[in-house]
Amino acid sequence: MRSKDTSPSNELSMRVMRLLSLASEHGDQHLAEVERDLVQMDVLLDEAIKKLCASFMAIHRVADLQQEVLDGLLADCPAASGHAARFAALRGELDRHIGTAVTGLQFQDMTSQLIGRMALHLAGMRDVFGTLDVNGSVPPESGTEALLVALGSVSDRVALRFSELEGVVRSTVNQRHMESGDIELF
Repeated sequence: MRSKDTSPSNELSMRVMRLLSLASEHGDQHLAEVERDLVQMDVLLDEAIKKLCASFMAIHRVADLQQEVLDGLLADCPAASGHAARFAALRGELDRHIGTAVTGLQFQDMTSQLIGRMALHLAGMRDVFGTLDVNGSVPPESGTEALLVALGSVSDRVALRFSELEGVVRSTVNQRHMESGDIELF
């Protein structure tokens, strides 16, 4: 449905520019929403890990108190001294399991690093979508040649933005000083 005073090339120019502008606007909105969700996920994950860590530490404290009571009972009851080695072995096993669980919780740090990287990717994509916004850069009466120049400019800006982002978002995530050793991913 072309107006009578609009040539096919002018109409094409207007439609392409509108398409790019809408893609920019809507893409930016969706990526901003995903970014907000990632931030909320990181906060929730951090809170969950803090609660789990506090719970494991509380279990460890209670296990220490329980061991003190058992040690007292074993000292007071010579007949039960045969079980002392078994209690000590169980205590050692409990300590190892708690230590392993706490070490596992340290993966949260690497997860937060990944979430941070995802946020960088999203911010980069938002920048790329921003380069697509050509609203008003080509007057409606411009011809096909002006449209091609504008599209070439948009393509150059997108390529430049992608090359700028390439080094920023390619990095490893790692965790140092874990009981099981250093870990590096990706």
